[in-house]
Amino acid sequence: MLRKLLLRTSHARRALSNVNTASSGSRPLNQCPSPSLSLLPRETAPFYSSNSAEVPGGTFVKHVDDDPNGSTSQPSATISVDRSALYNPPEHSHEPTSDSELVKHLKGIIKFRGGPISVAEYMEEVLTNPKAGFYINHDVFGTEGDFITSPEVSQMFGEMIGVWTMCMWEQMGQPRRVNLVELGPGRGTLMADLLRGTSKFKQFTEALHIHMVECSPTLRKLQHSNLKCIEEENVSQYVGHRTISTLAETPVTWHAALEQVPSGLPTIIIAHEFYDALPIHQFQRASRGWCEKMVDIEEDSSFRFVLSPQPTPANLYLMKRFQWATDEEIEKLNHIEICPTAMDLTQTIAKRISSDGGGALIIDYGLDGVISDSLQAIRKHKFVDILDDPGSADLSAYVDFAAIKHSAEEESDVSVHGPITQSQFLGALGINFRVEALLQNCTDEQAESLRAGYWQLVGEGEAPFWEGPDEQVPIGMGTRYLVMAIVNKKRGVPVPFS
Repeated sequence: MLRKLLLRTSHARRALSNVNTASSGSRPLNQCPSPSLSLLPRETAPFYSSNSAEVPGGTFVKHVDDDPNGSTSQPSATISVDRSALYNPPEHSHEPTSDSELVKHLKGIIKFRGGPISVAEYMEEVLTNPKAGFYINHDVFGTEGDFITSPEVSQMFGEMIGVWTMCMWEQMGQPRRVNLVELGPGRGTLMADLLRGTSKFKQFTEALHIHMVECSPTLRKLQHSNLKCIEEENVSQYVGHRTISTLAETPVTWHAALEQVPSGLPTIIIAHEFYDALPIHQFQRASRGWCEKMVDIEEDSSFRFVLSPQPTPANLYLMKRFQWATDEEIEKLNHIEICPTAMDLTQTIAKRISSDGGGALIIDYGLDGVISDSLQAIRKHKFVDILDDPGSADLSAYVDFAAIKHSAEEESDVSVHGPITQSQFLGALGINFRVEALLQNCTDEQAESLRAGYWQLVGEGEAPFWEGPDEQVPIGMGTRYLVMAIVNKKRGVPVPFS
């Protein structure tokens, strides 16, 4: 249920005592490297050294082949070798296993490399593997899916995003052509509500070209359906085919990545609950410094967490994140999460806004500061173990809004505003007036749904007016979600951040 989704899990999922040292050459915790160590290129710094098979304290014995004539020389002394410390692998079985294709794929990667993979790579494979990723072949949104997002809660959310988009367009000087980009559009509910809400403002909608950045074929089909798209052929001598959303008669194009969206036009980018699914790297403080947490295979073939025996490429981003934090913040931490993908994506967004003009709106759950240990797995609205049955649950982590801000500010021509709470953002855009208007013309059942949706969007904690079953009480997301805007400096301060 939504209530269970929004409540943080109470147990410490990844305590230090549960983290095992890596097998097959990984060092124990007291041998993890200090962050002051220089990083080695990947080809010169494998996880396991070439002599990792050497038995500690063992004896090397030179083998003597039998005489080719069939005789053997008698040894002058008997050599006894203690093999009790050697690892005896289980006998190979040809019996079929119950492992899913994704689990087999993950184990194959680990075995091929001869060592563990980062949490980020595990997360990326689990969510977006082309054949078995969680987002690729499932409709994971809504009450029948695995979690609920704000657009699925109420149409008012998408309508308020439409208000912000129109205000941004007006601040941009009402350009005749503008790219409206959504990253990770889910079912397309947000964009559909945005277009319905703004469809009467023809000058605005006629300027739009919608760009949906989505890698899932399943979700693309849902978005195409929810946007009421039709296909047009032989549009002009320059355009042979295009897809049109009949909600506002706007062209729609799909892309696998933001870089594929054509540049050169003013651009408005919306990223709602997109950053939280980007792969993160986790680090743990050990006796000799910060070690990256990795995913390895246990002897019983299950997955387990281990610590890297040496610095990894992600250490570069860790050092960068530390530069943006105070000593007091770092001293309190035993764990830290960083998201290099989010840092790089933000810089890509900032460069696009700097060159083409426009702005970006980022809405997600997170903190305006360093993130410690937030990675979670959700299956059917319930928290589950992160390593349990990969591909069957959503993985997400808190968004580090401070890192997003610093990453964007590396581009000199943009300004960053916020974060503010979702409650403040929606309230300033007029959601209170919108819910009152909708309540004027609805049934009692619709009114109950509107009030519940409104509370979930702007409230905090359990709804005080709820009289239904306890397990269905609306839980407010108003302060859990934060909102940030990145805009071209020429456009001033965006609504409602002034």
